[in-house]
Amino acid sequence: MSGQTFAQPIQIYIGYDHRQAVSYNVLQFSLLRRTSKPITIAPLVLPTLPITRQGLTPFTFSRFLVPWLNGYQGWAIFLDTDYLCLADIAELFAMRDNRYAVMVSKNVKKFEWASMIMFNCAHTANRILTPEYVEDPQQCRAPHGMDWLPDDLVGNLPGEWNHLVGYDPPRADAKLVHYTQGMPVFEETAGSEYTEHWMAEHKAANQTLGWQDLMARSVHAATTADGRKVAKLHAQAAKA
Repeated sequence: MSGQTFAQPIQIYIGYDHRQAVSYNVLQFSLLRRTSKPITIAPLVLPTLPITRQGLTPFTFSRFLVPWLNGYQGWAIFLDTDYLCLADIAELFAMRDNRYAVMVSKNVKKFEWASMIMFNCAHTANRILTPEYVEDPQQCRAPHGMDWLPDDLVGNLPGEWNHLVGYDPPRADAKLVHYTQGMPVFEETAGSEYTEHWMAEHKAANQTLGWQDLMARSVHAATTADGRKVAKLHAQAAKA
């Protein structure tokens, strides 16, 4: 419509690990079904990125490329792959504050601060995060502790936006649940907090309405002599 303005989608980067692709699929589904704003989700797939450095996961260090990937413009959210979103991610994005270069939930376990980072990609302090810098362990030594930034450039986000299952005290109001010791699909972590939520999300992400509900009224359907709706490929086969 003439004169109508459109907001840019919220940019979300998710660490991708081919060894546990199910976690990525559940997370992105949980984000999409609850967001009230347009979002763009980009998996960080290591072979497609200009670094080779990795740790426990392929995205241990590639997360720090988010400002570079975003062209040092705007804001973007990074998430580890083993999250479940139970609220509107736009609520989190609305908390961005230009006083900070990054915003994290400052959990007791400081090594988990970097599991969810809201990057102010345009902040000049993040210009250091180039592929060359991130790849070099002599320069990029302890980025998970935000060591490239002074403390006053690291903003704090509410704990419900990075609830660490197995570390944080149980809570009923978590909005981003982090299964940091392993998703509840594993025998070793089965029965952990928010297990039922993850299992329900997994089930919802892997089901579909039946063909009759989705396709019977489409151009791809044919009507049989007895009035049934079938896929044209079966109708054509029956005539052959």
